[in-house]
Amino acid sequence: METAAKVKGDVKDLALAEQGKRRIEWANQHMPVLQLIRKRFIKEQPLKGVRMSACLHVTSETANLAITLRDGGADVVLCGSNPLSTQDDVAASLIRDYNIPTYAIKGEDNATYYAHIAAAIEHKPQITMDDGADLVTQLLTKHLDLVKNVIGGTEETTTGVIRLRAMAKDGTLKYPVIAVNDALTKHFFDNRYGTGQSTLDGVIRATNLLLAGLKLVVAGYGWCGRGVSMRAKGLGADVIVTEINPTKAIEAVMDGFRVMPMNEAAKIGDVFITVTGNKSVLTHEHFEKMKDGAVISNSGHFNVEIDIPSLEKLSSGHRVARPFVEEYTTKDGRKLYLLGDGRLINLAAAEGHPASVMDMSFANQALSAEYMVKHSKELQNQVYSVPEHLDQQIAKLKLESLGVNIDKLTPEQEHYLASWDEGT
Repeated sequence: METAAKVKGDVKDLALAEQGKRRIEWANQHMPVLQLIRKRFIKEQPLKGVRMSACLHVTSETANLAITLRDGGADVVLCGSNPLSTQDDVAASLIRDYNIPTYAIKGEDNATYYAHIAAAIEHKPQITMDDGADLVTQLLTKHLDLVKNVIGGTEETTTGVIRLRAMAKDGTLKYPVIAVNDALTKHFFDNRYGTGQSTLDGVIRATNLLLAGLKLVVAGYGWCGRGVSMRAKGLGADVIVTEINPTKAIEAVMDGFRVMPMNEAAKIGDVFITVTGNKSVLTHEHFEKMKDGAVISNSGHFNVEIDIPSLEKLSSGHRVARPFVEEYTTKDGRKLYLLGDGRLINLAAAEGHPASVMDMSFANQALSAEYMVKHSKELQNQVYSVPEHLDQQIAKLKLESLGVNIDKLTPEQEHYLASWDEGT
């Protein structure tokens, strides 16, 4: 579809744009670091003339990133990185009010999802910006003729970084990518506090359950799992953690959580949340052991963490119990409840991360894009961490926005830390 201004895109309804504009403006108020970067970008134009294709969750926070990139001179096209995460009013506003071509519709089928990614790739990007690496994967497998245009990319999330490192290892990756997820100001805060709060927000909005007193099983104790566990404990849930990594399992135990295999947790859990980044975390053997009324959800990037085909085979039928809640009746009469089609529950049933935490994540995206434009010729076809000085700069700006001051090393302390001659 096209607007009167001939801005390309495919969104649900342009009539939703006014509401979307208000949401974008609300989020902007809580993104002070990105605001500062945007002001500098407007003045310096570091991305002038650079074609960018971004495959991200189309939310009010992402809209502010896209606007910042545009105001830095970039020619931006945006598509959704998950079929259920799009905020339709925001997508409409990006086209109508900000002239940013946007391809995203909440609830789109797989064919539409990949058609939207293809539309973003047809932009012939010089920089790719991904959340989950679907855009990069499509580019490298189906649009190899356009790879010659690309100087570099960025990746937002753990799952995408895993995929990209696998590509780099086998030689499939054809340009350098910065792993935004690896920045301390991203995964320490976005994954732990953002995912922690928004995941439970999604579960509660979908089910209206009181979590206090329920046995809540968290699969995976990475930064996202830590955040979900911590927040669930704060709401009074009896949190059980499952892990494959012995070090993370010990950490969960020392943080006060019970740790056990999923086969054991499946028997007693009331609510299940997967955050591993892997596939088949909940399978047929687990569904068979779950008690009547168990709630199953995922906050990892893809819905493969829950083996939905196995759940369907185990069931005699299913129905929609309430929005984002599918009731599966097993052949032995139990009812199991799958939330949000097994997709990111914090975005499927809620609004994703709060703007204040995405402020740091998207500051990393903006500065990494700028860094890639300046330094891509110096980089190999590998996955790189966000340069430490950019990470520290974002942390410093965030502290300043919060009105928090910290100490500085004295010359004597700097000398001590840089020398070896002083002992006992």
